[in-house]
Amino acid sequence: MTGRTFPHPHESRDPLSIIVMGGSGDLAMKKIYPALFALFCQGFLPERLQVAAYARSPFNDLSFRAKVAERLTCRYTPGDSCTAYMERFLARCRYVQGQYDSREDFLKLYERIRGDEGSGRANRLFYMAIPPRLFMAVAEALGAAGLVSCDPAPGWSRAVIEKPFGRDRESSDALTASLRQVFRESQVFRIDHYLGKEVIQNLLVLRFANAIFEPLWSREHIAQVRLTWSEDFGVEGRTGYFDDYGIVRDVMQNHLLQMLALVAMEPPASLDAKAVRDAKRAVLEHVAPVALEDMVFGQYAGYQEEEGIAKGSRTPTYASAALYVENARWQGTPFLITAGKALDARMTEILIRFREAAWGLFGPGRESLPANELVLRVQPDEAIGFRIVNKQPGLGTTLVRSELNLRYGAAFDQPIPEAYESLLLDVLRGDKSLFIRADELAAAWDVFTPALHAYDTGDAKPERYPMGSGGPGSTTALAQRHGIVL
Repeated sequence: MTGRTFPHPHESRDPLSIIVMGGSGDLAMKKIYPALFALFCQGFLPERLQVAAYARSPFNDLSFRAKVAERLTCRYTPGDSCTAYMERFLARCRYVQGQYDSREDFLKLYERIRGDEGSGRANRLFYMAIPPRLFMAVAEALGAAGLVSCDPAPGWSRAVIEKPFGRDRESSDALTASLRQVFRESQVFRIDHYLGKEVIQNLLVLRFANAIFEPLWSREHIAQVRLTWSEDFGVEGRTGYFDDYGIVRDVMQNHLLQMLALVAMEPPASLDAKAVRDAKRAVLEHVAPVALEDMVFGQYAGYQEEEGIAKGSRTPTYASAALYVENARWQGTPFLITAGKALDARMTEILIRFREAAWGLFGPGRESLPANELVLRVQPDEAIGFRIVNKQPGLGTTLVRSELNLRYGAAFDQPIPEAYESLLLDVLRGDKSLFIRADELAAAWDVFTPALHAYDTGDAKPERYPMGSGGPGSTTALAQRHGIVL
């Protein structure tokens, strides 16, 4: 993470093979290939590059390239030059059709990859854009086919794993142990794409490069922290996966806890990957496991009518939880984290509410002034806002709360990289600062596993809420119980 400056063009002369397992799926088409093309256009990928997709869908090289081309955009190379870059990139894309349980098909993949690499050193990046149930089998098949090397001498091998990393602490530990039979921990990059978003990457800079904030960053001055993730649409084509995992496993245990860790962690010893992840792990280990009574589970009306959803499903599409970090900095400060689908807005936000200034300097009846709030808008329209108290212009002394705004789109005259662009470049550089380590993952699962087991084995039903609403009303009661102002 130190400096986060990148070579341009790519310095390595070794061939690079990027192998996308599940290479015909939505994640690959919508996120991975566009991000790789953006890096290619900026000179961050070597000339000796191949992007190999492996999947069951019946494509060949030409039909696969046509499908990929539909998703590529010219953000960095407008005009005719983009067409030339696109042709060069697509020429490096190839497709191998195969089953995930076929040794012969994986050997066919090996032959195709090795044939394009030639003799000598070659680096390989494996992107697991596949359902979680396939992770273990595919990793073992890659190892058995001779595609993975734990020795860097013939070239490095790295694996990118998408969440969810298990269903609870036990299954997560089992997945970690299984992956270690093929990849060393140093080779595994557990990706959480929210860590690649600009506002999230800016959190450490905001906290530790601005002297105004760190002295106030504790329970003495901060009354509460709210982390909110919402979508204004339902499951839309992800019914099988989502009904098996639900909103807590899909969003809260990873995205929101990672954001909480960056807000609440102690200053790291340095900005290298080990120090940053040590600090995140330490604060996650101090988050008390949440009790079932300190959570709200909801499900939007119509969820059970979605194709592929079982009648009577109790899978939550909404959840909120009141969490506490039990250390000297945060003892007693509530963190309210909320995630939901089919709500009234698409938005991810961190709101830090400072304690109210409790003195009557501005006249009787003003024992408490409006609280200052720091608002970090992660998406959409990245922004940082600071809500302060001002005098309203006029002949009296009327106090109003107004907002100082930094809107990224207006403040910075350059394209904002997509999260996957930043994170994939970090994988190629071997920088693990923004990726989740095994002990960090275990600490995050410890926060939710007891409550998830209690909910899964109980008979409580999620609270129904209308699509397009603000979610279940019980969240208001939960917030009030913990002294949280919504």
